[in-house]
Amino acid sequence: MILGVSACLLGENVRFDGGHKKDSFLVNSLGKYTQFVRFCPEALGFTTPRDSMRLVAGKDGLRVVNNKTTIDVTSTLKQASLKELDRLKQSPLCGIVFKSKSPSCGFGSAKIYLENGFAQGKGDGLFVTMCKEHFPLLPLEEESRLLDPWLRENFVMQIFAYSAFEKFKQTNPTMAQLVSFHQSYKFLLHSKDELRYRELGRIVGNHSKKDFKDLFCEYERLFKETIGIKSSIKKSRNVLEHMSGFLKNLLDDVEKSTLHSHIEAFAKGFVPLIVPLESIKMFAKKYDVEYLKGQVFLEPYPYELALRSELKAYK
Repeated sequence: MILGVSACLLGENVRFDGGHKKDSFLVNSLGKYTQFVRFCPEALGFTTPRDSMRLVAGKDGLRVVNNKTTIDVTSTLKQASLKELDRLKQSPLCGIVFKSKSPSCGFGSAKIYLENGFAQGKGDGLFVTMCKEHFPLLPLEEESRLLDPWLRENFVMQIFAYSAFEKFKQTNPTMAQLVSFHQSYKFLLHSKDELRYRELGRIVGNHSKKDFKDLFCEYERLFKETIGIKSSIKKSRNVLEHMSGFLKNLLDDVEKSTLHSHIEAFAKGFVPLIVPLESIKMFAKKYDVEYLKGQVFLEPYPYELALRSELKAYK
């Protein structure tokens, strides 16, 4: 897996003040499972250290202005951003993490000013805007939002699912293999959006006998859109209930009661998702329920990341 990351978040001294903003989760946790492609359009286009910059909203759109000299540096930053974008496009990325609040890399958090100097609001940095245009389905986030356990869990799930699909795509799969891939992701997709999950099932059902190439492209687009939707306690509880249905004729009364109590405790916010999931995994293994054992939802990313152990990972 290859993840694009703002260079300052990886500890490189490329910020305007010559420092960095090393992010421990990215470097020490996610870094065990991903390779990083570093980028910093500001460092590429200007010296380090350098004067700080700001986004200014004018009649011709957003401009980037040097805070000290008030010189318009939009063109320089655009050229540097295009070079960094071209470099990112050369790698099979599974996602990008940007530095928050930056005029180039802020992901909805970059301050935007009016020409009179007053703050107008917040929006995307110049480089983020370019990335959104060129990578419309790629998972994108900024490091400050990943401090939220809910957003972190969803983003990590998304990049691993995105990477899995890209690897699957490289195998030149057959229709039967696509059906098998979809089957393994059924409950994960269901936990994201039930209507889209059912539409994906309709696509692989192929009752209209579409050409496989067209069908695959349709499936890919909707799959990548769906994994980008945030999960919730309500949607996850629904999935847990569906999964427990595959066990109901196998469990004894004590096991049924235990599983039900774990699902209810999760639904009420008393325990994290890992509690009912571990019960389902244990029973699926005990009774050899192959369909459940093959579900990516049970372990959508490395267990050691322990993101589902956080009580606040679901809302």
